[in-house]
Amino acid sequence: MRKIILASHHNLAVGMKETLEYIMPTVGEITTIAAYTTNTPVNEEIDAALADVSEADEAIIFTDLLGGSVNQNFTKYLAQPNIHLIAGMNLPVIMSCLLPLGDAAIDPEQLRGAIQEGQQQVIYVNDYLAQQTMDEDDE
Repeated sequence: MRKIILASHHNLAVGMKETLEYIMPTVGEITTIAAYTTNTPVNEEIDAALADVSEADEAIIFTDLLGGSVNQNFTKYLAQPNIHLIAGMNLPVIMSCLLPLGDAAIDPEQLRGAIQEGQQQVIYVNDYLAQQTMDEDDE
């Protein structure tokens, strides 16, 4: 079994899930944690989300901030095999990681490549368009 978890401070994870399901309707089941929106401590929400993940399963977890409490509370699970934690989630990174998934267990190298691909989508568009204009002028 593969479990996909989006976790964030407040409702970012919920909005990200809704957008993913719109763009990629066959992405599969996604669990969200919108931390600090209820009276449940974040570590309890995380424990509940990972309760059904056995050593034979894998979990791909995306969080909003590397140094944030949500991400930090997931790190205690990294000793388990097949737990993959990716901080700094954004739509291109998540899509790059999830699009190539098949039934086989994910290779960490595949995740690293997908993260790099997704990071390349973070662009200062002002400079990008200026460069496009300069390239057109050179032709």
